Amino acid sequence: MIDTNANILLIYTGGTIGMVENNVTGVLEVFDFAHLTSHMPELQKFKYHINTIVFEPAIDSSDVCPSHWRKLVRIIEDNYAEHDGFVILHGTDTMAYTASALSFMIQNLQKPIVLTGAQLPIGKLRTDAKENLITAMEIAADKDSIGYPVVPEVCIFFQTNLIRGNRSTKINADNFNAFKSYNYPGLGKSGIHIRYDRDKILNPDYEKKVIFHYLMDTNIVILKMFPGITKEVVHAILNTQGVRAVVLETYGSGNAPRYDWFIEALLDAVKRGIIIVNITQCEMGCVEMQRYETGHELLKAGVVSGYDATVEATVTKLMHLLGHKYSREEIIVRMRVPLAGELTRPDERQI
Repeated sequence: MIDTNANILLIYTGGTIGMVENNVTGVLEVFDFAHLTSHMPELQKFKYHINTIVFEPAIDSSDVCPSHWRKLVRIIEDNYAEHDGFVILHGTDTMAYTASALSFMIQNLQKPIVLTGAQLPIGKLRTDAKENLITAMEIAADKDSIGYPVVPEVCIFFQTNLIRGNRSTKINADNFNAFKSYNYPGLGKSGIHIRYDRDKILNPDYEKKVIFHYLMDTNIVILKMFPGITKEVVHAILNTQGVRAVVLETYGSGNAPRYDWFIEALLDAVKRGIIIVNITQCEMGCVEMQRYETGHELLKAGVVSGYDATVEATVTKLMHLLGHKYSREEIIVRMRVPLAGELTRPDERQI
């Protein structure tokens, strides 16, 4: 059910979607969102009340960092009561990181936050920007038969696909189908109508308050395994000054070399209090360290399973947990359970 009187807050952070070509110079410039409905008369048919906030200056998504996530959370918190939903226009390169971060930073979210973008600027003739923006607006305004939002979670809409934000990964730099959720089904799909899979959408507790978090700790490194990785490289990464957590990208279902020096390096890092989370390099699948002997060695060394979480979700979840000063033991427990639908344990997977 479309709420034709919905109040939607449109937040433009930067990125291709908000660019138009200057007719005189040919240079791409930031679109004037104050005149959005005049440039996109299709939006007037919805009769939404659309407010806009534009980042000054606009941020290239390659430059996005936790300070921008905090800014977004602050904007949403300050405008939460007055709006039915939020649409964030964002560059595609780090959109999955931002969507993942927001899912942890806004606890018990009860309204839609839809991130979208485009592969071509809004002013281009063949742009995907208009359809992405219009559909994201509709999703942000959609309510069920008793007036609750249909999608009360952080999500990404891109080229007909609605997916959970912290399950998303950018898969394509050239085509319009830029994002995919490999380990969790889509939340909906647009065609003639938007068809939602209600069973896959998070259900918040409407009896409890929304909690906005701002603390993030970026003392994290990623260690990606590859054949021929050297002892010196592994030691350099695990001994990075100030590092508190390591995202270990392993092969298959969580396998890594059984070299004595490698296992000893992991054991030493764990003894120093560093949290090591194991995720797979595969696009689809889950870490199961009990499955093979190579993975079992990691388990004995104190490495924590990240199950089927994406690298984007794992990194931002660790930033969130480390920032809140939880003990090492508490962080390990919380990394093993979903906080916002970001992972599924092996015995619960249906894909």
